[in-house]
Amino acid sequence: MQQQHTHYLYMLLCVGGMSAGQLLFKQAALSIRDFSPAGLLGNGWLLLAVALYGATTLGWVWVLRHVPLALAYPFMSLAFVIVPVLAWLLWGEPVHWRTWAGSGLIIAGVALASTR
Repeated sequence: MQQQHTHYLYMLLCVGGMSAGQLLFKQAALSIRDFSPAGLLGNGWLLLAVALYGATTLGWVWVLRHVPLALAYPFMSLAFVIVPVLAWLLWGEPVHWRTWAGSGLIIAGVALASTR
């Protein structure tokens, strides 16, 4: 049982990492002044996002060694809940009622898919 809880924790950490990566990509996009190779390589937000995505991908590969994909993959959909909410909090991006309703359905689906 303890090992199963550890797997859930790692899956949530991967979802959190991917979500944070999306927010970093957005921040990178907002801070781009020169959309050239040199400008992109000089964008610290972009480099941080790529590094986080790389680390999170390695973590996800570890998760997939230990957890069936049918259980793990629905957890990735939680990023569709986390990212819009954080974008709303950080940048004031609009979140419509349909997003909230869809987020509720995603959370319910992940809860259902993760039960055995």
